[in-house]
Amino acid sequence: MNIIFHNSKTCLLRTLFQSNRAHLHLLRRQFSQLVSELPEPTDDLQRETWRSVAGLVRCSANYVPLSPISFLERAADVYRDRTSVIYGSEKFTWEETHSRCVKMASALTQLGISRGDVVATLAPNVPAMQELHFAVPMAGAVLCTLNTRHDSNMLATLLTHSETKILFVDPQFLATALTSLSLLHKPPIVVLITGEDDGPNDLNSNAFRYETLMEGGVTGFSVVRPSDEWDPISLNYTSGTTSRPKGVVYSHRGAYLNSIATVFMHGMGARSTYLWSVPMFHCNGWCVAWGLAAIGGTNICIRRCDPKDIFDNISRHKVTHMGGAPTVLNMIVNSPVSERKPLPHRVEIMTGGAPPPPLILSKMEELGFGVSHLYGLTETYGPGTLCLWKPEWDSLPVEERLKLKTRQGVRHLGLEAVDVKDPISMESVECDGKSIGEIMFRGNTVMSGYLKDTKATEEAFSGGWFRSGDLAVKHPDGYIEVKDRSKDIIISGGENISTVEIETVIYSHPAVLEVAVVARPDNHWGQTPCAFVKLKDGFSVDGQDIIDYCRNRMPHYMAPKTVVFEDLPRTSTGKVQKFLLREKAKSLGSIS
Repeated sequence: MNIIFHNSKTCLLRTLFQSNRAHLHLLRRQFSQLVSELPEPTDDLQRETWRSVAGLVRCSANYVPLSPISFLERAADVYRDRTSVIYGSEKFTWEETHSRCVKMASALTQLGISRGDVVATLAPNVPAMQELHFAVPMAGAVLCTLNTRHDSNMLATLLTHSETKILFVDPQFLATALTSLSLLHKPPIVVLITGEDDGPNDLNSNAFRYETLMEGGVTGFSVVRPSDEWDPISLNYTSGTTSRPKGVVYSHRGAYLNSIATVFMHGMGARSTYLWSVPMFHCNGWCVAWGLAAIGGTNICIRRCDPKDIFDNISRHKVTHMGGAPTVLNMIVNSPVSERKPLPHRVEIMTGGAPPPPLILSKMEELGFGVSHLYGLTETYGPGTLCLWKPEWDSLPVEERLKLKTRQGVRHLGLEAVDVKDPISMESVECDGKSIGEIMFRGNTVMSGYLKDTKATEEAFSGGWFRSGDLAVKHPDGYIEVKDRSKDIIISGGENISTVEIETVIYSHPAVLEVAVVARPDNHWGQTPCAFVKLKDGFSVDGQDIIDYCRNRMPHYMAPKTVVFEDLPRTSTGKVQKFLLREKAKSLGSIS
């Protein structure tokens, strides 16, 4: 009897369940139909309405504004005992770094720093620079890493423009900083990057020492998170290769995405040890300053970037990754043998900026470095594309393989799109490796804009893309190759001449250490190439030797008609200041 009743009850429940399931299925279909018929939301109000009808809720359980701050917090949990920073005899773990950054963030708020205030640095690649990349945004402030090669007048201009509230200064640059502060009506608070008792004793009452300031911070400080992931996290001034620096604003979201993209395309992981040969003040170290926390890697900080320090640190700390402009590569391959040490393993090095000459790439490989070429600008958080290597290229002849390595490649995973377009029609150029256009970017890792310069921002974003000002071609495989800056292209007798192509040929001359080519006025041709050359020690050649060398390797109209031997003016990030060389070329007068 009980069994019969139980079976009947089971059948009844099964029938009810099947009926409810069918009803539920019908409701789901009706709900899906209702949602599909809703118009596409076009503004915040419509979007909220759509979410309400669809039964969707954005709350703390499923949405947090993206920020690199989370990288450090996770590193303190996941990689707590792993080494985060090494600088000489100093060494910290990720747990210690997190604690120090929280205390510094607390100390900054005690000095009156609040959301949106600018905190600047003037320092080399020392541990404080790594810490401030987290501590400043953890206080809700905006980090402004200033170029250490700026003179006092330029520093005063940038401190005023950014409205900096606090300036962290390394003792190496204190004299320059104090001179710049004397030019300001309302100078910021100064924090000297030293220990409690280190450094000069004549600091005024409006100055602090780094370690002393940090000790006053609270360990349990509640981190100030961005209220919107589009909130600014850093302010980077352009290098000034073509004009007065502009203030490029990065967002928390963009920094988060570009950090992940950069460490990913560099092939970095939890066991990676990164040598800081790229200035952290340049695009926040290509966003690697944040990215290393995401993977629990180790920062090897160095004050100077010279071949001896590079080889010594690679050997001592088993460095796996590093970065640098082509000038750093040039410096390494031309370093004295006495300053080199055998590499413990293949060291991956990212290089960006002008395409590195194939000869330099070849010599770097001979020394044991694996070189990856990246491309980007300050406005794209540093790297935006990479020459993603294809396995089938390994079997190509050496010269062809090295030539492929100089391409700027394809967009990284954090960028929505990159294209080469006609700057007027905005049409994409043909993928034929010949048609020249302007490189343009679109995506979350493009700057928010230029600080206090609406006109420049609108011009840069004209047409719905960020206009780089770099001219390039696109190959049939979709890889882009930079040919020149739009300002640097030489128009001679109606022909467009790429200064990069001339520089590549001159670089292959055994006597040449550095070269930069610009246009010189010519009464007949309009413009002709003018090469500024720095020779290697112990070599002696004249201008005609260089001209003949070029004519034997390229069309005669592309060969320089003028050669000037002198040191090249560079920014601290290794970029040649061609606007200065163009002025020098003009001062030579027109060729008759």
